[in-house]
Amino acid sequence: MGLSILAIKPTPETSRALEAEAREQILLNADEAIYARRNAAVEQERSIKENELNTEIAVENKKRQIREAQMEAEKSVQQKQREISEAEMAARISLEDKNKELVALATVNEREEADTKAYGISAVMKALSETDPKTLQALTSVGMEPGQLVALAFKELAESADKIGQLNISPELLRELLDLGKPS
Repeated sequence: MGLSILAIKPTPETSRALEAEAREQILLNADEAIYARRNAAVEQERSIKENELNTEIAVENKKRQIREAQMEAEKSVQQKQREISEAEMAARISLEDKNKELVALATVNEREEADTKAYGISAVMKALSETDPKTLQALTSVGMEPGQLVALAFKELAESADKIGQLNISPELLRELLDLGKPS
């Protein structure tokens, strides 16, 4: 006798119960795959954020370095300007010192010139004080214009007016005297 079993079919409920375990395993594998994908996506997102933050930090560091370099350059420029200003001030101080020395020397020279002139004038005055006034008057009248000489003569007449009783000047003499005073 031979027996052959062509198929064993479970009941639909048993079939579902047997398939449930396999279905659970498939769903578990699918959930693990979804979890792994999500975990990989989160890890990639974290890596991207970390790279972005590192990039921002690097950019901020570069900006800080640029600002520091600019401030260092400004500091250097200000230092150079201060050195130039100090050099100009030292030059002006030196120039003022030299001007002060020059003024002092010029004052000494002017004082010596004035002393020399004063000595010369006092020597001339001493010599003139010992000279007869009439001689001095004669010396000063040398080279005078005729009109000036006539004026000097009238002045001497006026000084002696108390001794002169009466003085007559004819119109012809007066005309001649006036003609002498006119420039030719």
